[in-house]
Amino acid sequence: MATGILLIGNSGAGKSTSLRHLNPAETLIINADKKSLPWRAWKKDYNSENKNYVVCDDAHKIQGYLKHIDEKMPHIKVAVIDTLNGAMLAQEMTDRRNNSYDQWRDLATSIYGIMDMIGTLREDLTVICTAHSQTEMTDGGYMFTHMKTSGRKLEKIVPESKFTIVLLAKANEGKYKFEVHAHNSTAKTPLGMFEEDEIDNDIAVVLAKLKEFEEG
Repeated sequence: MATGILLIGNSGAGKSTSLRHLNPAETLIINADKKSLPWRAWKKDYNSENKNYVVCDDAHKIQGYLKHIDEKMPHIKVAVIDTLNGAMLAQEMTDRRNNSYDQWRDLATSIYGIMDMIGTLREDLTVICTAHSQTEMTDGGYMFTHMKTSGRKLEKIVPESKFTIVLLAKANEGKYKFEVHAHNSTAKTPLGMFEEDEIDNDIAVVLAKLKEFEEG
């Protein structure tokens, strides 16, 4: 099965920017937010001519792209969906069933289908899903940060449960970090993969560390 990584954080916390050091020859980005990538000269590396960049916010088509990458693009080792919320919002805004049960059920099914599909893809593929975060007060009276979802059915599913690695992007006084161990959040990494609770904001470093961890 492929490796799934969920990267959550507020807008401006550095989720997309953390992708900047990935190898374009081995990476395909599915841009569900339909906005430019946030680093200089990104179009030289990611474009339709290089066949490593797609703009799509349709959840069913995104599943089709993942299947195509899995079966027809063996050179692609990292697939990125940026963001899951873009796909959620697109379906929510185009569904005209006026807040019906079926509307939210279908939305949850579509997004869950993307996450669940990761486990069926080839072993040498990593799928990175970015998503917005939401911080709220729990019944116990403390703040807790998790992935922001559309509709309660996705909340009940708990999207983070489909990923072994969940990173929380944080920005504080011009410093951009990943939280890798839960601190009032759903952040998590395999036991012993990181000693520190926060690391630099660079997904390529995370992938290198993961490879080292898995190889022992």
